[in-house]
Amino acid sequence: MSSNTFGQLFRFTTWGESHGPAIGCVVDGCPPRIPLAEADIQHHLDRRKPGQSKYTTQRREPDTVEIQSGVFEGMTTGTPISLVIRNVDQRSKDYSDIAPKFRPGHADYTYDMKYGIRDYRGGGRSSARETAMRVAAGAVARKVLETGIEGGAISIRAALVQMGPHGIDRGNWNWDTVDANPFFCPDARAAERWADYLDGVRKAGSSCGAVIEVVAEGLPPGLGAPIYGKLDTDIAAAMMSINAVKGVEIGAGFEAAALSGEENADEIRIGNDGHPIFRSNKAGGILGGISTGQPVVARFAVKPTSSILKPRETVTRDGEETEIVTKGRHDPCVGIRAVPVGEAMMALVLADHLMRHRAQCGAPLPPTPPLGA
Repeated sequence: MSSNTFGQLFRFTTWGESHGPAIGCVVDGCPPRIPLAEADIQHHLDRRKPGQSKYTTQRREPDTVEIQSGVFEGMTTGTPISLVIRNVDQRSKDYSDIAPKFRPGHADYTYDMKYGIRDYRGGGRSSARETAMRVAAGAVARKVLETGIEGGAISIRAALVQMGPHGIDRGNWNWDTVDANPFFCPDARAAERWADYLDGVRKAGSSCGAVIEVVAEGLPPGLGAPIYGKLDTDIAAAMMSINAVKGVEIGAGFEAAALSGEENADEIRIGNDGHPIFRSNKAGGILGGISTGQPVVARFAVKPTSSILKPRETVTRDGEETEIVTKGRHDPCVGIRAVPVGEAMMALVLADHLMRHRAQCGAPLPPTPPLGA
């Protein structure tokens, strides 16, 4: 199997390479009669695109999306939706000197071992350039969620909560701050410290990792399925599929191992409206693989960008030991632009599970709790 497709009923397939003429995706299984325009997608792509600050790659790509099928007179038709973005600022010559060498930390070696051929220009298919199409597909998924969940009051937001060894103060969390700094950081004071830290990393020709937190609010209880169709299973797979991600956790995640049973239990009471409410959310909004109606919370860890200016030891395709310096334009912290990608993958999983729930259960989902409940 080619493994370029994600999802079951609502699914998307991406295609294209970092230095090819274009990248694209096909979204299949989208219900008909959902309002959709290129502007609905472009807003999310603009948050991910490169070259927006000195802290990201200086490759200048407008990432302008084109809808080529599946939409007629502003509405989805129920047929495959084809989306395309033209690549306009490739510099393939930046990679000519390292073509025979395997870049440490990259997929060069494994692609060559599997296929016997690889595109050395920016990593080809393994490049994070592919994630632009995930964001585009995720924008379509958001429209499905808006129309498919009663009230449409669903919110999917993400933030960078750790850069290198430096975390945020959760007491300073403010969602309005996320788009007010170049790091998608919810803590304005942490963002100021990160600017100095990343300046030093960038000037040293090195890189750093990050942790991103994704929160989906306004979901009804009932999404997901037991055992092999768990909502958290698919969220974990979605986040882990993002380039450079090396760890995923849901809710309290690994910290839950240090809690007692009393501390970890999300106690339940009846609210003033007669519906159950939870006193905490260590489970991250999912129990038994099924959503509880609480915010769904996932975090993923992104490793340091592998393309750095400091010399590293490696080997060539011919088995010779050598050194390598990766020139070109690269993110000193690739986790920054992974924030909108994480949002997109959450939206794609939730849209797929919404359609899977309806296919199996038929009945409407229970009432959606208000945001922040």
